[in-house]
Amino acid sequence: MFGPDIIAHKASDLTSQHSGEPLGERIVVSGCVLDENSRPLANTLIEIWQANAAGRYLHEWDQHEAPLDPNFTGCGQAVTDAEGRYRFITIRPGEYPWGNHYNAWRPAHIHFSLFGPAFATRLVTQMYFPGDQLLPFDPIFNSTADEKARNRLISVFDWESTIPETALGYRFDIILRGREATPMEE
Repeated sequence: MFGPDIIAHKASDLTSQHSGEPLGERIVVSGCVLDENSRPLANTLIEIWQANAAGRYLHEWDQHEAPLDPNFTGCGQAVTDAEGRYRFITIRPGEYPWGNHYNAWRPAHIHFSLFGPAFATRLVTQMYFPGDQLLPFDPIFNSTADEKARNRLISVFDWESTIPETALGYRFDIILRGREATPMEE
């Protein structure tokens, strides 16, 4: 790889952005960005951000006592290809406490930001993991009233994107409009 390919690889592989190895379980998160008619949306900029494996964000507002990981910043970017596909290599984020209510914990999740042809077309959503026991207790996840829509926020295990002996794969397709749209944050 040379030039822009190296930059693109570093931006979408959150495990290779530093000189050392990040802590935690490596995962692959991939999928397609589609319109309401299941047509792929090429050249869509996707940004992700997430907590580290201990459930801590590298942000001054995060004062959780969990350790920071000097080899993981938790931010990445990718641009969809001609078939609307994207792919990130990252670590599975940890759960973390937050002060929303008594004994409140956020389930493991990854934030997604999608940019259309202009900054004003930015959409933000969150991806969750299958089987997470904290989902029934999370007010953000449950703020989507429709159960079918809410379940579209949960990724699915993806054997095809799993890297043998390295990283489990999760698929998270994002539909931007229509009846089957992925719920977005207001």
